[in-house]
Order: sequence, then structure tokens, then C-alpha cells
Amino acid sequence: MNVFWFLPTHGDGRYLGTPKGGRAVDYTYLRQVAQAADQLGFGGVLIPTGKTCEDAWIVASSLIPATERLQFLVALRPGVISPTQAARQTATLDRLSGGRLLINVVAGGDPAELAGDGVFLDHDERYVQAGEFLAVWRWLLAGETVDFTGKHVQVEGAKLLFPPVQHPHPPLYFGGSSAAAHDLAAEQVDVYLSWGEPPDAVAKKIADVKQRAEARGRKIRFGIRLHVVVRETEAEAWRAAESLISHLDDATIAKAQQAFARSDSEGQRRMAQLHGGSRASLEISPNLWAGIGLVRGGAGTALVGDPETVTARFREYAALGIDTFVLSGYPHLEEAYRVAELLFPLLPITSQEPKARPVFHLSPVGDTGVGAATWPKEAAP
Repeated sequence: MNVFWFLPTHGDGRYLGTPKGGRAVDYTYLRQVAQAADQLGFGGVLIPTGKTCEDAWIVASSLIPATERLQFLVALRPGVISPTQAARQTATLDRLSGGRLLINVVAGGDPAELAGDGVFLDHDERYVQAGEFLAVWRWLLAGETVDFTGKHVQVEGAKLLFPPVQHPHPPLYFGGSSAAAHDLAAEQVDVYLSWGEPPDAVAKKIADVKQRAEARGRKIRFGIRLHVVVRETEAEAWRAAESLISHLDDATIAKAQQAFARSDSEGQRRMAQLHGGSRASLEISPNLWAGIGLVRGGAGTALVGDPETVTARFREYAALGIDTFVLSGYPHLEEAYRVAELLFPLLPITSQEPKARPVFHLSPVGDTGVGAATWPKEAAP
């Protein structure tokens, strides 16, 4: 399993839907989260996009010298930027990071936000545009000189002078639940990401995308985007989940759901259906909790439970063909440690090698020199 974490560039905190317990989005905190993920062995971090977030490309580039092995899953927005400029940015960030760039293709789902960015295409037409954009982007990164005239994209004599480290280009990740999105995934991307729906629903999406890809002579990988609330016992985990929404009132939930309803994203519609804007039945599948989606757009579900139970749920998704898990938890610094400490020992993680042999200080009262330190057997000098 490839396990990624999340950089909360839109804000972080202990509770959802309230400034209580909130944390400022600043470089120091984002660097702390990124360095924790790097040290703990997460394969990468997803950096979100949108008008409520800091710019993903600038955040990723600022964290190159602060991390060593961490990969950056950065949003690429067809229609908001030209494919030639996007190719240059991709090649530069991939080179300067030593090949640590991954690309998250985002066609957009909020018509009001898209209009603010100058994009006025309807849902399906955005995927037509994204397909043309990615074709030009891929040809450029492969070293070709490109002349292309499409419905939405046109370039003449486009060429990239500085290649990326990864050949032919950094891997493309993408999520979308509509037929148009599945077609784009089948044609263009390397990893298809689903939001955390119940396993049966995820299985149907995987089967559809796989069939469309095979019809085009392609094979793609699969991943899932989930929050996680893991504690040493089931009871502790469910208390922690309820605590996340303990400051929500009905008016805040209704306002959030009204904002999400304007989206033409099929994935957002499916997320909203899981809870219907109600707290009444939030466990929508064993240990899959939809409480986060009451006030958070996009990924709105969390796996909740003790380490053994959450691990079992991970393995259920893995059995569907999923090999990449993009996780998050509130607050993201502390939860990165919980996930690594409680889940990593139980999962077949594709992990980074530790930077140094771990030393555990065992003295309960300070520097007594009694039982001061020990090494794991495999790392003993």
C-alpha cells in the first residue's frame, strides 16, 4: 500500500465548522506537517486546490528544502492555466524536487468558483477541455514539438526545452464519478482516485473505469481518499469522531449543504447523499463515518475505529484493487503521528527508509541514566 497524508492549506483545527481550536495557515505549521509526514514514512502529501486554499504549486516548491523524500501531489487545473505553462511548471518542480512531483488533475466542480477563474464551460465540456489540455501537456513533457488544434486548446510550435526528471512525465492522479470523468481517466491518467464511499459503491466505479481503460488498451491503478479517526480502542475512536462535530449547529450544517448543492460535481452529489445533511445515521457502512461531509466539501468520510478494525477496512478496499490511500485527520500534525504509530505496523506499507536508527528514551523521570535508551533489535549497533 502507498499511504499519503494531507497538507491543510485551507486551515486546520480540532473541530469542524467553528473557529474554536483552529490553527492559522502559515508556513511554519505546513512545514511541521510536511516534515512529520516525511519522517514518519508517508509516501507523499496531497496539497488541495481552490480559492479557499493557498496555492498548491507555491506551497510544494517552498517545502522542497524542508523535506527529503516526501512526494507532492499537486493540483493541475485545465482551463485555469495554459498547457504549455503547466508543462514548464511541471518540469521545473519535478527537476528541483529531484523527481518528487505527482500531478492531481482537477477539472473543477463549483460553477461559481470556476466563473471567478474565467471558466464558463458546463460539466461535460470541462472534461473535453481537460482531455485536450492533458494531451498537449503529455506530448510536451515527452519532448515533442506540438501543433494542435482542438475545440478548446490550440498551440503552434509548442516545445519544452527543459525535461522533467520522471519519464515521460510525473504520474497523473485524477478523481471523478461521472461518465465523462471515467472516460477521461480511462484515456489519460495513471491513478484513478475515488472518494471514500462504501466498498460496494467503490467497486462499481473501479469496474467501470477499468473496463473503459481496457477498451482503450490501457491499465491504470486505483486509490482512495479518506479521513481517518484511529484510537487504541473503538470507544475512544468514536468519541474522537463525535468530538470533531461537537460544535456544529443545524444552521451551520444547512448553510454548508446549501453551498455544496450548487456544485455540478457527481462526486459531491454522491458525498451529500451519504448523510443527507443529517446527523441521524452517519455510520453509512461498517466503521465508515460521513460526519465530516456535513460541513466539508469534497472528501467527507472517515474510517473510525481501533487499529485492527481500521486495518481490516483498509484491506477490504485493497481487495478491490486499491493500492494508494490518501489520508487525513484533524488536526493533521497530531493525527499523522497517530496513523503512523497505530496503523503502519499492521499494514503492508510502501514506506520510506527511516533517516536514522531510532532511539527510544525509556526513563520515566528524565535523564537518570537508568534504562535511558534502547534500539530495536534489527537496528542494534
